Amino acid sequence: MLGSAKERKITPYLKAVKATLSAAICVRNFPSQVVERHNKPAVETQWAKELLLAPVVVAKSEKEAVLIEGSINALRISIKIKQMDTMEGILVKRFSSFLEMRADDFIILRRKAMPGYDVSFLITHFHTEKMW
Repeated sequence: MLGSAKERKITPYLKAVKATLSAAICVRNFPSQVVERHNKPAVETQWAKELLLAPVVVAKSEKEAVLIEGSINALRISIKIKQMDTMEGILVKRFSSFLEMRADDFIILRRKAMPGYDVSFLITHFHTEKMW
């Protein structure tokens, strides 16, 4: 019974995150307009504002949120994990550092999370081309 009540609380939040990601993941190959023969993620470089989508924050609470920043050739997803006390804060910090140290093994994981978030991912058009 408790599990189903918990599921009902989180389901709308997860559906909103999924719908936002599905809409934002429409990325394509777009070479840099600044540096010749380079294909940098526009969401990371922020050189051309016309290539960026408006950032979207899907939040369940102040302590639990997902930031989705899209551009024409990449998508950056930052996740804030809920931390209710100092022990959970320590666990999240350790877990995040564990993942960041192994970012090369997790292909879409960024080495450094965005400020205010615990884990960040970067999906480029190369990743989406490999998926299909």
